Amino acid sequence: MNQAQALEILKSGANVFLTGEPGSGKTYTINQYVAYLRSHGVVPAITASTGIAATHIGGMTIHSWSGIGIRSKLGRGDLHSISTNSYVKKRIKPAKILIIDEISMLPPESLQMVEAICREVKQSPLPFGGLQVVLVGDFFQLPPVVRNNYEESAQEGLFDEEPIRFAYDAPCWKETGFTTCYITEQYRQDDADLLFILSKIRSNSFDDLSLELIKERKVDASSVAYIPPNTPKLYSHNLDVDTVNDRMLAKIPGEMHHFKMKAVGHTALIQAMKKGCLSPENLYLKIGASVMFTKNNPKEGFANGTLGIVTGFDQEKGLPIVETRSGNKVTVAESVWMVEEDGKEKGSLTQLPLRLAWAITVHKSQGISLDEAVIDLSRVFEFGQGYVALSRVRRLSGLYILGWNEKAFQVDTEVLEKDGKLHSESIVVEQTFSNYPKEKLTSIQQDFIEACEGTLDINAVATKKEKKTSSTADQTLEFWKKEMNIGEIAEARDLSEKTILGHIESLVREKKIKRDEIIRILPAAIMPDLPDIYRAFKDLKTDKLTPIFEFFKGKYTFDDLKLVRMTLEK
Repeated sequence: MNQAQALEILKSGANVFLTGEPGSGKTYTINQYVAYLRSHGVVPAITASTGIAATHIGGMTIHSWSGIGIRSKLGRGDLHSISTNSYVKKRIKPAKILIIDEISMLPPESLQMVEAICREVKQSPLPFGGLQVVLVGDFFQLPPVVRNNYEESAQEGLFDEEPIRFAYDAPCWKETGFTTCYITEQYRQDDADLLFILSKIRSNSFDDLSLELIKERKVDASSVAYIPPNTPKLYSHNLDVDTVNDRMLAKIPGEMHHFKMKAVGHTALIQAMKKGCLSPENLYLKIGASVMFTKNNPKEGFANGTLGIVTGFDQEKGLPIVETRSGNKVTVAESVWMVEEDGKEKGSLTQLPLRLAWAITVHKSQGISLDEAVIDLSRVFEFGQGYVALSRVRRLSGLYILGWNEKAFQVDTEVLEKDGKLHSESIVVEQTFSNYPKEKLTSIQQDFIEACEGTLDINAVATKKEKKTSSTADQTLEFWKKEMNIGEIAEARDLSEKTILGHIESLVREKKIKRDEIIRILPAAIMPDLPDIYRAFKDLKTDKLTPIFEFFKGKYTFDDLKLVRMTLEK
C-alpha cells in the first residue's frame, strides 16, 4: 500500500493501524491526515507512547492525555477518579479522533486503560467511546519497557497464561477492529546493499552474505582515518552518550556559551515535555562543537537529524552560527515545542533546536535520518535496537560499525509472525479499497467530517483563520439568488451536494442568506416534524448535530439536521 491509499482510508473514519518499515513515511502520512482534518475544522488528539515521539509529531504523551500517568493497573477507583477529572474530561469528551504514535512502545495494559477511560468519559459502550483511533508504528522497532514487579510476576505464575507484551495483544485491539495499512514505499534508503541487510534482519534471515556486508563497514574505535570528522555515534546506553559528548566538548578550546531552556505551563506537563525534547534543558556550545538539529525547518534548510558544526556566534544576540554538511550556514534562532488542546496552548518549551551530536542513544535516534553514523552494537540488550540503529542511515557507505553482539541482528520471532499477518491483512484492505467506487468513498469521507462536527467548506475554515471572504461560497450565493436548490447548484458548479451545503451554511452564518430562506429547501418529509426537532435542540441545550442524531436514533440524516439548525435563531 502507498501513502496516498492509506490517507484515503484514514479519511473514511476507519480505525487504522498504520505501519511500515523505517523510512516508509508513516509520520508524513499522519501529518497529511492532520492537515486535512484541520482544514475542515476538526482538531484531532495527537499523542505518542513516549515524550520523544510526541515532540516529533507536535503532540503529548498518551499517558498525559488519558490521565493514566505512570499507572500499570486500573482499578474501579482509579477509573472513576480519572474519568471525573475536569482536565481529562475536557480533553476526551469533545475528541473525535485519537492518534497514538510509536504504538510498538506502548504496553498492552496501557492501551487497555486508555480504551476504558475513553468509554467511561464518553459514556459509550463502543470501543474507545466511539473515537476514530489511529495507531502508528512498527513492531520491529523498539518494544515496550517491561517493569520488573515481584508481586505481579508471582501472581502471574499461578496461572497457565503467557504474559502479553505488545499492544496488539490487548483485548481492545481486536474489539476495535483496526484496519491495517502497511505502507511498502521507501523514502529514506536508496542503497540496495543496506536495504538488503535491513530486509534480512526484518525477516529474521540474517545470513553470511549479510554479515560480510556488515564486516566491510567494521572500524576500530581508535582508527578515525576512515571516519568523517564529527560523525555521530549511536550507543545503546545513556552513560556512553553523556561520556562521549562531555569529553569531546571539553577538548575544544575557547569560550563556553550557555543556552537555557524557557518553559511555560503546568509543572508536571513541563517535566514530561523536557524529558521528551531532543534539545537539552541546558545546552552548552563552543566554536567547533558537533551538533544535530532537533526540528524540521525546510525554509532555513535543516531537518530533524541534520548535522553541522558551530562556526561562530552572531554579535547581536549571541546565537550560534552552524554550518551544515551541505555547506549551508544557519544562524540558529530559538524554536518552540508546544502542547495544544482544542487549539489552545497548554505548555511550551523554548530552546535552540540543537543538541551535541558526537553521540546519541539508539532510543533517541528513532525517527531521525542520518547521512552517516558510527554505531556500537556490542551492548545491544533488546530486540529491535540493532534494526533501529542501522535503519537511521541512508546509505551503507555512511555506516561505521564498532562492533556487535549476538542479539544485534535479531528480531522477535513473535513480532515476525504477527508482521506477516498484518502484511496479508493490508493487501486485502488495499484490494478492497481499490475496487471501491470513488463517489461512494468520497461520500463516506464527507459524512465522517460532518460526524466530527467539521465543515466540508474548507474555505470557511480559512475564512475564520485569515478573516477573508470565501469567494467560492459567494459563487454559490449567486446561484442561490436564482432560487436553485442544492442539487441544481451542485450540478451547475460541478461540485458535490455536501460541499454546496457547506457553502450555504457559511452564507447563513455570514448573514448573506436569511435563516427563513432555508425553509424552501427543507425536505417535505421533515416539515411535520420540525417542532419536535426544534424542541430537541432546546431541551438538550446544544447546537451540535450528533446529540440530536442520537436522540432520534438516526431517523434524520446529518444533512437534514444541519438544514434545520440553519433555521434556528441564534
